[in-house]
Amino acid sequence: MDITFLLNGETAHITGASPTTTLLDWLRDSRGLTGTKEGCNEGDCGACTVIVTDRQGARTLNACILFLPQLHGKAVRTVEGVSGPDGQMHPVQQAMVDHHGSQCGFCTPGFIASMACAHLNGETGFDDALAGNLCRCTGYAPIIRAAEAASKDPVPDWMHDQAPEVTATDPALPRNADELAQWYLAHPEGVLVGGATDVGLWVNKALRDLPHVAFLAGCTDLQQIDETDTHLRIGAAVTMDRVHEVTASRHPSYAEMIRRYGSLQVRNAATIGGNIANGSPIGDNPPALIALGATLHLRKGDARREMALEEFFIDYGKQDRAPGEFVEAISIPKQPDRLRVYKLSKRFDQDISAVCGAFNITVEDGTVTQARIAFGGMAGIPKRATHVEQALIGQPWAKATIQSAQIAFERDFTPLSDMRASAEYRLETAKNMLMRAWLEDQGTHTSVLEVTP
Repeated sequence: MDITFLLNGETAHITGASPTTTLLDWLRDSRGLTGTKEGCNEGDCGACTVIVTDRQGARTLNACILFLPQLHGKAVRTVEGVSGPDGQMHPVQQAMVDHHGSQCGFCTPGFIASMACAHLNGETGFDDALAGNLCRCTGYAPIIRAAEAASKDPVPDWMHDQAPEVTATDPALPRNADELAQWYLAHPEGVLVGGATDVGLWVNKALRDLPHVAFLAGCTDLQQIDETDTHLRIGAAVTMDRVHEVTASRHPSYAEMIRRYGSLQVRNAATIGGNIANGSPIGDNPPALIALGATLHLRKGDARREMALEEFFIDYGKQDRAPGEFVEAISIPKQPDRLRVYKLSKRFDQDISAVCGAFNITVEDGTVTQARIAFGGMAGIPKRATHVEQALIGQPWAKATIQSAQIAFERDFTPLSDMRASAEYRLETAKNMLMRAWLEDQGTHTSVLEVTP
């Protein structure tokens, strides 16, 4: 596979690259750029953070789960490229020195990359920008102070990258959904890679061999968000940072869950279609989308079909998707915001859910007229709580109704016990989430980040 991109301002052309070589390995082994570190090797620690620029702008990504073909036609800056061509320090580098933001230095290159990207984009929400970078020595206070100090300085000229003009000639680098459809018909056993936040772990941790892989970064038609009078249609290759943006004003509770479930580096890479297509019972998007009444759009060759999203999930590891068929888009009906999404995990940010509940309940004149409730982590698939819904519909929107409906959870779910939670705990917390949805609707403050007497 032939790949061309800019690396620290210079053209890099790679011939015959293995499709599953990560940028991290290539930088360190083939280019001697060892500033980018390997920590967790699964996209959690941020030590491998790099800056990637394409037609949508500059963003941070984890090099450890970023395959080389995903970079075709883009520009990459490592920590070595954050400094100027004549060795000038970037403002964030100088600020880290001035504010004593580094001790052992292992995590520092990743912090520098994240800070430099935020500086380039004029972002000042540093708690979010740096949430995907871990520091065990210095702690975050001096690093945040450094980021704040550097934000007052202008962006250095060398940081303004322009992605190169390239042409993809390899069929495994499709340029649109039509080319993807043809490739997938010819390789129905193949793997489609959007952001590689899941597939990257197959390679790094499970050491899986992937003989046939197609990369969707060039399929711009799958990266579109289209709005009509009645629906919002989100292409399968839209990244979760953009889903977060488009849902923030429409369904803020859903957007806040997206902010929590992955670091900025992960949200910049992960795609909504990949999160749905992998069929995980603890994927955090499906419960919210099911509660919103979303429709899934599938394509195989030139044939297209659609279904209610909840119908896509059949059983653990099994979805209603034929060989050679892929997720093309997801449509969400426009509606008044009644959605509440609650994610329960051992770590508040960037952790896998033990339970994720989504509640979309309509109340008219004090009576529940509609209810769509869905959960992740409560079954082998993302699943609606149909008995709970029926226990609510037609009843007064009152505490007694909630208490009565809580009993119905045991008819909808028989959760399992695992390392994240016991079955009993999952059932109890699911019931509590319904009560929380009602309490919030009554105006009660229910933040789980605050302790009150």
